[in-house]
Amino acid sequence: MKRVTALAAAALALVLTACGSSENVTPEANRSAAAQPVSVTDARNKKIDLKAPAAKVVGLEWGVVESLISLGVMPVGVADTKGYKAWVTAEKLDASVKDVGTRGESSVDAIVALNPDLIITTTDESAATIAQMEKAAPVLVVRGADAKNAIPQMRKNFELIGQAVGKTEQAKTALADFDKKLADGKQKIADAGKGGAAYTMADGYKEGSTISIRMYTSGSLLGAVTNELGMKNAWTGAGDPDYGLASTDIEGLTKLKDGEFLYIANTADGGDVFGGDLAKNAIWKNLPFVKSGNVHRLADGIWMFGGPKSTEQFIDATVQAVTS
Repeated sequence: MKRVTALAAAALALVLTACGSSENVTPEANRSAAAQPVSVTDARNKKIDLKAPAAKVVGLEWGVVESLISLGVMPVGVADTKGYKAWVTAEKLDASVKDVGTRGESSVDAIVALNPDLIITTTDESAATIAQMEKAAPVLVVRGADAKNAIPQMRKNFELIGQAVGKTEQAKTALADFDKKLADGKQKIADAGKGGAAYTMADGYKEGSTISIRMYTSGSLLGAVTNELGMKNAWTGAGDPDYGLASTDIEGLTKLKDGEFLYIANTADGGDVFGGDLAKNAIWKNLPFVKSGNVHRLADGIWMFGGPKSTEQFIDATVQAVTS
């Protein structure tokens, strides 16, 4: 994904013509460079040509939206702004951002009305919907996730979005900050004697009287990050090929031994099935990690499928939970 952009080339030319002086590039030169065309190749292996870095962007997945804001580009439209505000606290939406429908069922009419330079979605979007949107504006498609390369895929998506909006250097800085956060977290885990400790990561949902538990395997983003922190995932079953998620029920947890049980819930959307619905369940109460008090609810608003900033929130919360 690394390439010399037109922006970088323009900046280099300005430095060379300064005859080795340390003079700053003028604002006029910066504006000229920012107006240069941009070409990126997306997850479909499709080349997207833009006359200039995208400024009016619609984001149809919350990880995409978070990444845009991290890079200093507030989207003009977002799918399910209410849901974003409940689940993603790493980067805040401006009040001016328009809601363009639900994730997976966005309103093409609402998107067209915003006259965007670019629409960014993921490979989870249907090909038919993408084709419809392309009649209105260029569409950049990033892969939602990759269970074989969870962290590299997150990084790749962030870099690609950075290229499309002319924020390549900002993307590099943000990813360097993420790397440092991960390294610092690993050191804290080791210092606390938790290196190699077993953990399980999950979330849960209640539909009627049925509780479903979703396990985060080592192929999930959060599972991969916790492994990088130096801990070992006790859930060894396979997950789906994209997000690395697996389904189970309360009985399925009985095969787990003691360890750190990490989970994410949301008071504003779905509540807490582990701390509420299962609190009096005999099976749950007799699980080894429950009996030993190693159950940790992480803070609401840590998006499980986000970019560097949400993932940094998860690192901080996990390190605090298992070392305190």
